[in-house]
Amino acid sequence: MAPPPEPAEQPAPAARVPRSLAVRERLPVWLQARCGVEPRTVAAVGVVLVAAVGFAAQQYWSGRPQPVTAPAVVAPVSAPVSAPTPAPGAGGSRIVVDVSGKVRDPGVRRLPAGSRVEDALAAAGGVRPGTDTGGLNRARVLVDGEQVLVGAPAPPVPGASGPGAGPLSLGSATVDQLDGLPGVGPVLAQHIVDFRTARGGFRSVEDLRQVNGIGERRFADLRKLVRP
Repeated sequence: MAPPPEPAEQPAPAARVPRSLAVRERLPVWLQARCGVEPRTVAAVGVVLVAAVGFAAQQYWSGRPQPVTAPAVVAPVSAPVSAPTPAPGAGGSRIVVDVSGKVRDPGVRRLPAGSRVEDALAAAGGVRPGTDTGGLNRARVLVDGEQVLVGAPAPPVPGASGPGAGPLSLGSATVDQLDGLPGVGPVLAQHIVDFRTARGGFRSVEDLRQVNGIGERRFADLRKLVRP
């Protein structure tokens, strides 16, 4: 009996092609190119997209309208009130003045430095009724050693001659009295009174040099005829 014939050799099965590859080969070329992106490329693109989205969100958040808080209303600070300027010579010391003439209690008075003629009159008991004080500057600042003469002519200078001769008080003389001095007319007399009012009185005869219209020659003629 003859042996059975050997089966014909079957060809080796072809390598199994992945289904996804087979499907991709059937797709159009442009679609195959898009589907051929590798996974890590997709991941890199995804990271870039996530970063871009995060940056855009951050810019949007920082650019959103912010509520503005109105500044607190600050009350204006009032300027400190400066203390009144002390009168010339004020410093806690005292001055001595002679109040004479038509006052209730004439005599020497000790007053605080910076006192005025009005203070000296009050210390002397006040002016007697009916006394003319039109030529008396009550607001003038007193100086140490001066005499306040009320309602009486200035005493004559020892050794001087002529009517009305005497040291006229620059601090209390009227325009008419100053007009009677040699070389002083009504205009210059008014300048002397204006200077006295602006400066608060004469502290010395030398202050007469500062009056407008009094030169050295005129001052030399007046210095022995007047007192502060």
